[in-house]
Amino acid sequence: MSRKQQVPRPVSALGTDDTGCPILHVDMDAFFASVELRERPELRGLPVIVGAPGPRGVVLSATYEARRFGVHSAMPMIRARRLCPRAVIIPPSRGKYSEVSRGVMEIFRTFTPEVEPIASDEAFMDVGGARRRLGPPAAIAAMIRERVAGEHGITCSVGVANSKFVAKLASQHCKPDGLMVVPADQVVDFLHPLPIAALWGVGERTERSLARLGVRTVGDLAKIPVETLRHELGQAVGTHLAALAWGRDERRVTPHTPDKSIGAEETFATDVDDPERIHRELLRLSERVAARLRQAGHAGRTVSVKLRRADFTTISRSRTLREPTDVARVLYATARDLYGASGLLGVRLRLVGVRVENLVPASGVTRQLGLGERETGWREAEQAMDRAARRFGPDAVLPASLVRPSFGEIDL
Repeated sequence: MSRKQQVPRPVSALGTDDTGCPILHVDMDAFFASVELRERPELRGLPVIVGAPGPRGVVLSATYEARRFGVHSAMPMIRARRLCPRAVIIPPSRGKYSEVSRGVMEIFRTFTPEVEPIASDEAFMDVGGARRRLGPPAAIAAMIRERVAGEHGITCSVGVANSKFVAKLASQHCKPDGLMVVPADQVVDFLHPLPIAALWGVGERTERSLARLGVRTVGDLAKIPVETLRHELGQAVGTHLAALAWGRDERRVTPHTPDKSIGAEETFATDVDDPERIHRELLRLSERVAARLRQAGHAGRTVSVKLRRADFTTISRSRTLREPTDVARVLYATARDLYGASGLLGVRLRLVGVRVENLVPASGVTRQLGLGERETGWREAEQAMDRAARRFGPDAVLPASLVRPSFGEIDL
């Protein structure tokens, strides 16, 4: 099916009155899988799973045909294969997803600057200021869906409501490929029949605590006095859930939430105790993190490594640099030193990660050279690598030590 042929299906709506409902939650449907199926249309209608196929792989995305077998994201691939043995497994190709994500977010911003991305495939929007120019929120939501399908060949589901919380529930409720309006005067009717797990902040432990009170649905929770909830769940959680049970969510769409950190990690297909292999992986992760920093216009002062042993115990080590950086060579040298000082040389590891925190705008960073010190030029060289990657693909230019056959790691 061509991109132009992929047209959003009709609206599925609780109501049609979107007065006082300026908040949209837009969520791509099975995002990674949908992007892959654009190039493999013969797989449409089949159970498809995106994720590394090895024994330690994790499901990144699954089509709705696969989800009917109980497959879901973050599930171990070995379990997904048992649940759906006929599924088609597609290894992930991350650069492709980032490109589509950027394009989708650009579409959102043509409707309003009030866009708050919360993942690569979903965002909140406040379209209250666009009504006079573009029409009511439900009409804007329909236009967004049409443009995403027409320009990127994938579908999305949109919830329209008077708050972020209800809009997100609505988008989940009408998946896949739907649009739902929850009128302001029907919020309680929409919420109260839902299971208690639908509320943000209700995990397994909180759900067990509420079950002891006889609470199974949001409506059950709404009947519990707030003081009882505070006593059972704590002041903050009790107050939070009591408000959500009546659809009260005062949080505004925040369009410019700064990144707090940027990182990447890798789970090995088999446990690794060879320091040279771990050094190569730290280099690869440092290259990836540095590229993301430069793409986002950030530099960071604190570098940390995450090291998970074969028995799942995890340690982290960090170091704050003299000045912020977005240079992979600096990140790698620091990460390598942190690994060397961790006491885990020669110890079998199942996962390693590199992360940069204390981010600042890269435009404001100037490097102070020491007396007699020469500028290395590595930042300029890595910027040239970025340009080559954008034109020829992410592996167009690599450090020499990484230009070798893959040794089977699973990309998370």
